Amino acid sequence: MDMLIDFPGGSRVDAHYGAFTVHTDQPEGGAASAPTPFDLFLASLGTCAGFYVLSFCRSRNIPMTNIRLRQRDQVDPETHMLSHITIEIELPPDFPERYKSAVIRAAEQCKVKKHIEQPPKFEIVTVASA
Repeated sequence: MDMLIDFPGGSRVDAHYGAFTVHTDQPEGGAASAPTPFDLFLASLGTCAGFYVLSFCRSRNIPMTNIRLRQRDQVDPETHMLSHITIEIELPPDFPERYKSAVIRAAEQCKVKKHIEQPPKFEIVTVASA
Protein backbone atom coordinates (compact mmCIF):
# COMPACT_ATOMS: atom_id res chain seq x y z
CA MET A 1 0.00 0.00 0.00
CA ASP A 2 1.29 3.45 -0.89
CA MET A 3 0.37 6.49 1.16
CA LEU A 4 0.94 10.12 0.32
CA ILE A 5 1.76 12.24 3.35
CA ASP A 6 1.30 16.00 3.10
CA PHE A 7 1.28 19.09 5.28
CA PRO A 8 -1.96 21.11 5.11
CA GLY A 9 -0.78 23.82 7.53
CA GLY A 10 0.14 24.42 11.13
CA SER A 11 1.27 21.18 12.77
CA ARG A 12 -1.16 19.08 10.79
CA VAL A 13 0.13 16.09 8.83
CA ASP A 14 -2.31 14.08 6.70
CA ALA A 15 -2.00 10.63 5.18
CA HIS A 16 -3.89 9.87 1.97
CA TYR A 17 -4.44 6.34 0.72
CA GLY A 18 -7.13 5.13 -1.63
CA ALA A 19 -10.30 7.13 -0.99
CA PHE A 20 -9.33 7.92 2.61
CA THR A 21 -7.53 10.72 4.40
CA VAL A 22 -6.28 10.37 7.95
CA HIS A 23 -5.84 13.73 9.65
CA THR A 24 -3.36 14.28 12.48
CA ASP A 25 -2.36 17.30 14.54
CA GLN A 26 -0.34 18.08 17.63
CA PRO A 27 -1.67 19.50 20.90
CA GLU A 28 1.46 21.60 21.44
CA GLY A 29 2.32 23.87 18.54
CA GLY A 30 -0.79 22.78 16.69
CA ALA A 31 -4.51 23.26 17.06
CA ALA A 32 -5.22 19.80 18.53
CA SER A 33 -7.79 19.45 15.74
CA ALA A 34 -7.13 15.74 15.24
CA PRO A 35 -5.41 12.85 17.04
CA THR A 36 -1.64 12.75 17.09
CA PRO A 37 0.02 10.09 14.93
CA PHE A 38 1.00 8.20 18.08
CA ASP A 39 -2.59 8.27 19.36
CA LEU A 40 -3.71 6.78 16.04
CA PHE A 41 -1.08 4.06 16.42
CA LEU A 42 -2.40 3.22 19.89
CA ALA A 43 -6.01 3.31 18.67
CA SER A 44 -5.10 0.93 15.84
CA LEU A 45 -4.12 -1.70 18.42
CA GLY A 46 -7.40 -1.57 20.32
CA THR A 47 -9.64 -1.25 17.29
CA CYS A 48 -7.85 -4.09 15.52
CA ALA A 49 -8.31 -6.39 18.53
CA GLY A 50 -11.90 -5.14 18.72
CA PHE A 51 -12.55 -6.15 15.12
CA TYR A 52 -11.49 -9.73 15.89
CA VAL A 53 -13.69 -9.80 19.01
CA LEU A 54 -16.60 -8.47 16.95
CA SER A 55 -16.04 -11.08 14.24
CA PHE A 56 -15.81 -13.87 16.81
CA CYS A 57 -19.06 -12.85 18.50
CA ARG A 58 -20.92 -12.31 15.22
CA SER A 59 -19.97 -15.75 13.95
CA ARG A 60 -21.52 -17.27 17.08
CA ASN A 61 -24.55 -14.96 17.22
CA ILE A 62 -23.35 -13.50 20.53
CA PRO A 63 -24.84 -10.01 20.98
CA MET A 64 -22.28 -7.22 21.31
CA THR A 65 -24.40 -5.51 23.95
CA ASN A 66 -22.18 -4.66 26.94
CA ILE A 67 -19.02 -5.98 25.29
CA ARG A 68 -16.19 -3.52 24.94
CA LEU A 69 -12.44 -3.36 25.11
CA ARG A 70 -10.32 -1.20 27.36
CA GLN A 71 -6.69 -0.63 26.45
CA ARG A 72 -4.20 0.32 29.14
CA ASP A 73 -0.84 1.60 27.96
CA GLN A 74 2.13 1.84 30.30
CA VAL A 75 5.07 4.06 29.45
CA ASP A 76 8.57 3.68 30.84
CA PRO A 77 9.27 6.94 32.70
CA GLU A 78 12.93 6.95 31.68
CA THR A 79 12.66 6.15 27.98
CA HIS A 80 9.13 7.52 27.43
CA MET A 81 8.51 4.42 25.31
CA LEU A 82 5.66 1.96 25.69
CA SER A 83 6.64 -0.76 28.10
CA HIS A 84 3.39 -2.72 28.44
CA ILE A 85 0.01 -2.81 26.70
CA THR A 86 -2.96 -4.55 28.26
CA ILE A 87 -6.22 -5.00 26.38
CA GLU A 88 -9.10 -5.98 28.64
CA ILE A 89 -12.17 -7.50 27.01
CA GLU A 90 -15.11 -6.47 29.17
CA LEU A 91 -17.80 -9.14 28.94
CA PRO A 92 -21.33 -9.12 30.32
CA PRO A 93 -22.16 -11.59 33.11
CA ASP A 94 -24.16 -13.78 30.71
CA PHE A 95 -21.28 -14.21 28.24
CA PRO A 96 -20.88 -17.96 27.60
CA GLU A 97 -18.11 -19.31 29.84
CA ARG A 98 -16.98 -21.78 27.17
CA TYR A 99 -16.04 -18.87 24.84
CA LYS A 100 -14.00 -16.73 27.27
CA SER A 101 -10.59 -18.13 26.37
CA ALA A 102 -11.56 -18.32 22.69
CA VAL A 103 -12.48 -14.63 22.54
CA ILE A 104 -9.01 -13.84 23.94
CA ARG A 105 -7.43 -15.98 21.21
CA ALA A 106 -9.55 -14.12 18.65
CA ALA A 107 -8.31 -10.72 19.89
CA GLU A 108 -4.73 -12.00 19.78
CA GLN A 109 -5.08 -12.45 16.00
CA CYS A 110 -4.88 -8.66 15.55
CA LYS A 111 -2.54 -7.90 12.64
CA VAL A 112 -1.28 -4.69 14.25
CA LYS A 113 -0.20 -6.63 17.36
CA LYS A 114 1.43 -9.31 15.23
CA HIS A 115 3.45 -6.68 13.34
CA ILE A 116 4.69 -5.17 16.58
CA GLU A 117 5.73 -8.61 17.79
CA GLN A 118 7.56 -9.24 14.50
CA PRO A 119 8.52 -5.71 13.43
CA PRO A 120 9.33 -4.88 9.83
CA LYS A 121 12.60 -3.29 8.81
CA PHE A 122 12.39 0.46 8.25
CA GLU A 123 14.16 2.42 5.56
CA ILE A 124 13.91 6.19 5.25
CA VAL A 125 15.40 7.76 2.12
CA THR A 126 15.16 11.01 0.19
CA VAL A 127 14.04 11.27 -3.43
CA ALA A 128 13.72 14.24 -5.78
CA SER A 129 10.20 15.64 -5.96
CA ALA A 130 8.48 15.94 -9.32
